[in-house]
Amino acid sequence: MKQILGISVFLITGLLLSFYIGFHLNHKEQQMAFDDDQSGIQKQIVIKFSHVVAEKTPKGLAAQKFADLVEQKSDHRVKVEVFPNGSLYSDKEELDALKSGKVQMIAPATSKLGGVSSKWQVLDLPFAFPTESAINEGLNGDIGKSLLASLEQQNIKGLGFWVNGLKQITNKDHAIIKPNDFKDEKFRIMSSVVLKKQFELLGGQSKPIDFNETYRNLESGNVTGEENTISNIYSKKYYRVQDYMTISNHGFLGYAILMNEDYWHSLPLKVRVLIQNSINETVQWNQDHYRTMNKEQLRLIKKESNIQIHELTPYEKQKWIEKLNPMYKQYEPIAGRKLISDIRHLQRKYERQSFR
Repeated sequence: MKQILGISVFLITGLLLSFYIGFHLNHKEQQMAFDDDQSGIQKQIVIKFSHVVAEKTPKGLAAQKFADLVEQKSDHRVKVEVFPNGSLYSDKEELDALKSGKVQMIAPATSKLGGVSSKWQVLDLPFAFPTESAINEGLNGDIGKSLLASLEQQNIKGLGFWVNGLKQITNKDHAIIKPNDFKDEKFRIMSSVVLKKQFELLGGQSKPIDFNETYRNLESGNVTGEENTISNIYSKKYYRVQDYMTISNHGFLGYAILMNEDYWHSLPLKVRVLIQNSINETVQWNQDHYRTMNKEQLRLIKKESNIQIHELTPYEKQKWIEKLNPMYKQYEPIAGRKLISDIRHLQRKYERQSFR
């Protein structure tokens, strides 16, 4: 009887000990699962990302790659919903939507940010970046850092840049080769005082029109031409309603990747790190691929249309540069002497390299 009682006591003690250990470990696991760093990702975080271009463009592809990376790195705990083609907000609406918290992320063209901080106007100056390699160096360095930092006072977090490339000119009436060829022509531009001044100096007229309304305005003759990168000219089929294209590489088109600052700080640290790392990966991927895409789509434009294409000679380009050069002095007090100096330094560096 004593032996049976002893075994019973041993079994009961073991059960109680197992229950205590299990309860203690489970309680510790619950504490770990809901600590400060993890509490924000117990349920899926959904980030709405609005942009206005097509999916098969440098920005469209980068946005989707970013969304895929975030979902993969977070094991599906963070989801980025991408809304392309202005399906959520238009060019004019997206910045206000970001500031008010109606959307968490956007990637507007840098031209749209001149009204937020005058520093951004430097990127619209003609021939600001002489080559695509200069673009990458400038945005990855002090120029890019200075521009992103200037957004903080507007409750906007700047995460990085994606690049579409250098802009070309298309026109309906005749080829645009010499500065005088701009006279009496009306061009669609993004809303930018610098771009407006550029066309005035060239003797042309300009009209700000939303990106997704440009084709209709070209088709109707409301404007006779526009400036854009090859990938946008191809994806939006502008070559179907334009008869002439000039490969001028006269301007830069890129995008700032932005998040609402309050929303950014509401995210757990682990999620912020994950998002920034994913942005950094897509920045590198974009810079490795946008040039190839523009070259391929120029080939497709030539194949699919009869548009007449002229590439500016070095002599012809120099005439454009001389005509537009006064803008740098004019915008120095607006964009800031340091930024203008940095741009000029980059120009000289890559001009020297081109002559080696």
